[in-house]
Amino acid sequence: MMFSLVRLPALIAAAGLLCTAVPAEEVRVDHDGPYVIWHDSARATVFCLCQDELVSEAYEVGDTLYLRDLCDLLAVTVPVPSRPPEVEPFEYSGVTRILAISDLHGQYEATVDFLKVAGVVDDSLRWSWGDGHLVVNGDIFDRGDGVTDLLWLVYRLEQEALRAGGRVHFTLGNHEKMVVRGDNRYVHEKYLDGTARKSRILHQDLFGPDTELGRWVRTRHTAIKLNDILFVHAGISVQLMERGWDIETINRKVRQYLDLPSTQVAFSDEPKFLFGSLGPLWYRGLFESREGVYDQLTQSEVRAILACFGAGTMVVGHTLMDQVDSYYGGLVFEVGVPLDGPGTMQGLLWEDGHFYRVTASGQQEELR
Repeated sequence: MMFSLVRLPALIAAAGLLCTAVPAEEVRVDHDGPYVIWHDSARATVFCLCQDELVSEAYEVGDTLYLRDLCDLLAVTVPVPSRPPEVEPFEYSGVTRILAISDLHGQYEATVDFLKVAGVVDDSLRWSWGDGHLVVNGDIFDRGDGVTDLLWLVYRLEQEALRAGGRVHFTLGNHEKMVVRGDNRYVHEKYLDGTARKSRILHQDLFGPDTELGRWVRTRHTAIKLNDILFVHAGISVQLMERGWDIETINRKVRQYLDLPSTQVAFSDEPKFLFGSLGPLWYRGLFESREGVYDQLTQSEVRAILACFGAGTMVVGHTLMDQVDSYYGGLVFEVGVPLDGPGTMQGLLWEDGHFYRVTASGQQEELR
C-alpha cells in the first residue's frame, strides 16, 4: 500500500525528529535523494529534495520496496528488500577478472562515463560485465554533489552483478567512517545547507542505522581478498599487522565500532587505533612518512604484511596519485586519482594474471 504525497517538514514535525537551525539564506538544491527511512520491517518513508522542495511518500512494504523516483532522480528502479542487508563474504577465489576504482567522492558523471567505457554497465546503466568483480575501494562520500546518486548506483549494481554471477564490492574508506560518525568537514554544501537543513535531519542521520543506505554501509567490509589480491582503502601498517588480526577480525571490529560514542572511542585502544593514522582507513605509510608517527614502509615490510594476510598484492586508494600505477616492484597498486570531472577517471584491471591501467578513454596499459 502506498500513501499520498506529503510535504516533508510536516511529517518530520509530527514524528518529533531532531531539528537544526535554518539559516537566513539557504543553498538552492534542485535534487537530492531518495532517502529511505525504516520505521519497522513493514513500514518505510521515502523522501527526496525535488526542485528545492522536500517531498515524501509513506509505504507499507512486503518483501521488497521498489524504489521509484519521486522526481526523476533514479535512472532505474531499485529493489530495496525489507530485510536488513547481510554481511557478505570477504574472500573469493577463482575470480576471472577484477576492475578496481577508488575515491569517487561524489563524482557521479565521471564514474558513470568510466563504467560505460570499461564495459561494466551498458547505456542504460545496467550491469553488463557478467561474472566480473567490481571493487569500489572506499570513499564514495564527501566533496562532490553526486554522493547519493553513486550510492544507489553501487547498491543496485551489487544486486544485478550477483544475478549475473559477478560481484560488486564497496569497501569502507575514511570518508564513510567520517559521515557515519558525524564528521562533516568535507560534506558538499548541497547536503548540509540543502537536504539536512531543509529536512531538519542531521546529515549523519540521513545515513543512520534506521535508513536503507545507512544499514547497507554498516555491512560493508574494510578489507577483502579476491584470489590473492588484498583490497583495503588506505593500507596496512606494520603496527596493524603486529596486532595479529586477520581480515575477518579487522572487518568485524570496524563495523562494531562505527557507532561507538566518541567519548568511548577517545579512551578505548582498539577503535582509537582503527580510526587513527595507523589504521586501515587513514594510513599513508605506503607512500610517505609522518614525523613521529611512522616511516614509509620498506619493500621487505610490505612483503611481510602481504604474507601475514596470505596475499601476493595489495590494492589501495586514499593517497591520490596522478595515475593508477604499481609500487614496490608490483607488490602494491594505487588506484586513487584526482577526479576533476568527466574524462579524468582511471581504474585497475586484473585479468589472466596481468594488471592493466584503464584510462577514461578505455585504453588498457599493462603495468608491472
